[in-house]
Amino acid sequence: MSKYRDIRICFVGDSFVNGTGDETKLGWAGRLCAMSHTEVVDITYYNLGIRRNTSSDIRKRWEYECSSRLIPDAENIIIFSFGVNDTVIENNELRVTKLDSIDNVRSILLESSKKYIVKMIGPTPIDDEEQNVRIKNLDNAFLKVCNELSIPYLSVFEKLESESVWVKEVSSNDGAHPRSSGYAILANIVKKWSQWEL
Repeated sequence: MSKYRDIRICFVGDSFVNGTGDETKLGWAGRLCAMSHTEVVDITYYNLGIRRNTSSDIRKRWEYECSSRLIPDAENIIIFSFGVNDTVIENNELRVTKLDSIDNVRSILLESSKKYIVKMIGPTPIDDEEQNVRIKNLDNAFLKVCNELSIPYLSVFEKLESESVWVKEVSSNDGAHPRSSGYAILANIVKKWSQWEL
């Protein structure tokens, strides 16, 4: 007989983690946890996605927010996902330079992995070709850092870029976020990831 497992998961990131644009208010994190819950796997999840957050914002807040929610006698997991906001150009400059983004993600992953099980989901494509080039470059950089640190990393950029439902919903919504069907696709991509298995 399988042993009952108390799993606590913090999803830390930006508006894509938050599920912005999803009329059901579940996003991909909520759907993923609903699909993963079983009679012997009880998941308590915390959605810590904040709109417009960059890697710099997340570096400042992740530890306090997660330590307030994760408990010593549970299986504690943190799923990080961010990067799109780093690549936004405001006042003729990037909100976060690529070098600073890499420094931020390295610091976040090094510190968090000392205490918790840590995984990372890469940034998603939007309806802006020029910004997508920057997002894809950052995705590759994040993958390299995760490989160096032995942190499981799932790049979703190319899969979502070729998903007609994702592309259509992002385009018809606000140019960045999908609706419920797009988030369902993302949740299924993560669910099929070998490193997601609980």
